[in-house]
Amino acid sequence: MGIVFDIKEFSVHDGPGVRQTVFLKGCPLRCTWCHNPEGQRPEPELLIRRNECTQCHKCTEACTQMTEEEKLGGSIISMACIACGKCMNTCHKYLRTICGEELTARELANRILKNAPEYELMRGGVTFSGGEPLMQGEFLIETMKLLPGMHKAVETCGYADPVLFRKVFDEADLVMCDIKLMDRNLHIKYTGLDNDCILENIEYMKRSGKPFIIRIPLIPGITDTDDNLNAIREFLKNSENLIRAEYLPYNTLAGVKYEWLGRRYSLEQK
Repeated sequence: MGIVFDIKEFSVHDGPGVRQTVFLKGCPLRCTWCHNPEGQRPEPELLIRRNECTQCHKCTEACTQMTEEEKLGGSIISMACIACGKCMNTCHKYLRTICGEELTARELANRILKNAPEYELMRGGVTFSGGEPLMQGEFLIETMKLLPGMHKAVETCGYADPVLFRKVFDEADLVMCDIKLMDRNLHIKYTGLDNDCILENIEYMKRSGKPFIIRIPLIPGITDTDDNLNAIREFLKNSENLIRAEYLPYNTLAGVKYEWLGRRYSLEQK
């Protein structure tokens, strides 16, 4: 079983042609600029458009997890929320949604294959993104094996066990891998983890002879420095099978999703 939090149709920025993009839940990194915070945690989550809430508290009446103290304190979500969905239909403004759907590989493959002929006509296919799709690596591989003849791309941060990474890389038709920061200490500071296995996995792609794409998010004052970009350029030098390196612009609208999850957008505080 896997957990999917979105499937976008007619995507034109996630690989060649026009594509379906499947977003798998869970990511090992905690990048301070992350624009998909709903994809970080592996389990389903409740999203609330809190700025539109009228505080009618019908949702709290339906909640079986909320304590009396939380209700008396005016909370609109329990600290022990299990994303059961019991509160969703009580909201007259429909402000509550569950982010994350559990599917088997066959169920997901059937959804993808339903419109596969149309995407083939547009020289596209399917792209698996996240979160970090390799957090559900075996599910990802199982699903890809159920899509014979369809162009399959994977967008990854590269933070994965090298054995698993190679299995996914060999199964996919195209891998698009991020390089955020070359400096190990800065990588830890801004993503929460080192970049050792990321660089090891990219080295594997460089040796593989199979085409791949590198993506570099341009975060002001963090990743877009001359030192970082020059270090990335040096690292990728003589990568004959590198199709291209792409710059990804900073998403200035990322912060609103954190509010829906009841979290703070840490980059705004820096």
